Amino acid sequence: MSESSANSKDFFHRVHGMVRQIPTGRVTTYGIIARELGMKSSARMVGWALNSVAGDTSLPCHRVVNRNGELTGKLHFATPDLMRELLEAEGVGFIDDAVDLKKHLWTP
Repeated sequence: MSESSANSKDFFHRVHGMVRQIPTGRVTTYGIIARELGMKSSARMVGWALNSVAGDTSLPCHRVVNRNGELTGKLHFATPDLMRELLEAEGVGFIDDAVDLKKHLWTP
C-alpha cells in the first residue's frame, strides 16, 4: 500500500469516527469536519470518505451537510428524500431546502 493510500485510509477512518459523534438532532458540515481533523481545505475529501461507506446505516452520514445547510449528499441515499426524512425524524428543522443551522449545527 502506498503512503498516500494509507494516509487517505487513515483520514477516512478519522472522518467516520467524527461522524459517529454527531448527536441525534444535530448536523455538522463537511468543512467543520475537515477543519477539526487538521485539514481545513479538505471538505471535498470528507465527502469522499462518506461516499466510501454509502449504504452503511450504522454511520449517521445524513447528519453531514454543506456549509449552507443544504443536503448535497442526498444523492447517495436509497431515495432522494431519505436524507431529509431521517433528519426530520430526529427533529431537525429546515428553512426551505436547507437545515436551520442556527438551531441544529454541532461543532465538536
